[in-house]
Amino acid sequence: MEHAAFKNRVDLVLQRFAREEVDHLLAIDDGLGPVAEQLQLATSHGKRLRAAFCYWGWRAVGQPDSDALIRAAAAIELVHAAAVVHDDLIDGSSLRHRLPTAHVALRTAVGDSPHPGAAARSLAMLVGDLLMSWAGQLFTTSGLPAAYLSRARPLWAVLARELVAGECLEILRTGGRPDTATSLKVIRYKTAKYTVEHPLHIGGALAGASQDLQEVFTDYGLPLGEAFQLRDDLLGLFGDPGRTGKGNADDIAAHRPTALLALTWQDATEVEREELGRLLGRRDLDEESVLRVQEIMHRTRAPARIESLITDRVRAATGVLDQTPLPAEAARALADLAQTATARRH
Repeated sequence: MEHAAFKNRVDLVLQRFAREEVDHLLAIDDGLGPVAEQLQLATSHGKRLRAAFCYWGWRAVGQPDSDALIRAAAAIELVHAAAVVHDDLIDGSSLRHRLPTAHVALRTAVGDSPHPGAAARSLAMLVGDLLMSWAGQLFTTSGLPAAYLSRARPLWAVLARELVAGECLEILRTGGRPDTATSLKVIRYKTAKYTVEHPLHIGGALAGASQDLQEVFTDYGLPLGEAFQLRDDLLGLFGDPGRTGKGNADDIAAHRPTALLALTWQDATEVEREELGRLLGRRDLDEESVLRVQEIMHRTRAPARIESLITDRVRAATGVLDQTPLPAEAARALADLAQTATARRH
């Protein structure tokens, strides 16, 4: 099954589920309309990669296509939607998919509040919380047998624990001295695991995968998940905002502990470090300041080294597939997803 066709199936599940849940919410009070709008927006975007990895984790065990499994896989996209809302709130990001982020858009709903910014941020936090609750609801009502669901349920606790740990580590390390090992640990827990490894494990567990196969999923999923986030870091600073849907200055303004920044810092001159020190963490960055950071990064060859890290990790992930006997269709799909996840422009 082509990824575009798979994405359409997941989109349809999420659209129907969100519409039903929003109707229930609005039945409580029609004043909840702005919140309902953000819930629907949060579920309407995405590449659906996490759902795809869950699906092919299921198929790699030898299980057939299943509408119920599509619903269960779609639940992981709601985890992602929740994480995005919370992440934008934590980072103070103003744009996502070329639209105002939830905490920015909701300011119009609380214009009469004595503290509209704080009120909007509170509403956005609750939007993210409800999306996370929806994930569990969609998963448990997917239509899969209870025995299947019980095999995967403990993995949701692991996913939540490691995702939150990664977010916390990023917050704790933000503004500190750039360090490559620290940055790679942050991306492993904040993004890599819940993007590839955990969805594969959940799909595999639903299907009754052996421990050996789950270890294969880890060997494939961890390097690929890291490559995915390393690509995201490059696009965050060097991508076309018209494609990425967010500003190039976000990571610099937030002084996030990215591997791109760590590698830049490692080989920067003392003068360049002083410049970076003046620019990192500033919310009023202009285009000239962003260009200067990009110049320093190019001079230290940090973007090229990130590209090498991505290539090495994709090669490691696809090499696992070459060494493992999987159903042919699943092996092809996982190889294609490795490219889809890392050779992208947005």
